[in-house]
Amino acid sequence: MASVAVFVTMSSFLKAAGPLPAGQLVFFRSFFAIVPVLAYLIHQREVRAALYTKRPMGHVARGVIGVCAMGLSFFALTRLPLPEAVTLNYAQPLFVVVFSAIFLGETVRFYRWSAVAIGLIGVVIVSWPNLSLLTGRASMGNDELMGVFAALLGAVVAAIAMLQVRSLVRTEKSVVIVVWFSLTASVAGLLTLPFGWQPIDLWQTVFLVSAGICGGIAQIVMTEAYRHAEASTVAPFEYTSIILAIIVGYVAFGERPTIFVMVGGAIVIGAGIFIVWRERQLGIERRRAREASQPQ
Repeated sequence: MASVAVFVTMSSFLKAAGPLPAGQLVFFRSFFAIVPVLAYLIHQREVRAALYTKRPMGHVARGVIGVCAMGLSFFALTRLPLPEAVTLNYAQPLFVVVFSAIFLGETVRFYRWSAVAIGLIGVVIVSWPNLSLLTGRASMGNDELMGVFAALLGAVVAAIAMLQVRSLVRTEKSVVIVVWFSLTASVAGLLTLPFGWQPIDLWQTVFLVSAGICGGIAQIVMTEAYRHAEASTVAPFEYTSIILAIIVGYVAFGERPTIFVMVGGAIVIGAGIFIVWRERQLGIERRRAREASQPQ
């Protein structure tokens, strides 16, 4: 819950900084996230271990794709109301299921395919007011419409990055993955400087630096959450960020949640929680099967 709250705070700081270039947002979010992560590693005496890896190119590839996902989600965040941007981001687990079946050959049966289909219906409901081709109420140049497309594309790319993480965790420690991603994202964000970073004032600087520090703290706390509890126990709590986003969006930015966000968000949350529950059940069945196959 603490991690979710800090992640929403991070998103709020990024939104408060205004519609800056995505690469500029990525740099500040990634570079200043290293500060609390480094402090944590020094406290744990794991600085050297965090930099050692046998798969540097795997981390770089994951970092590049992760940066693309981050940039798209940040672009959406600065163009959409906070609750809408956060809700659309939760389409990612749905795409992970689809890509796991396509690229990893994982068996996905009727229940999870049904959850994916229902979840995507929820995504369409959230996006409905901004889909000009369906409603006729927006133009293709509309900022919010482009924000919807960026959020959905970001969820797709983030799902691909998650598949890479699944591959990396087989041989790499979580802290190594976090550090390498932060470094790769910082460099990638800095490389966008010649493409038109905008001058920022003092308050924008404060918001961006604070967003980066919050991002690092949230990563540490989330890692601790997964250390002390199973993923299937922790994951559903991440959906509470939608509730927090609605509250912060209303209080800080005067954004009233629409009926589309409320209904569509509930459907997306329900589908996501069902997928997490189904994964837990399948994990229990596989564990029992392995235990039963072992000689007594």
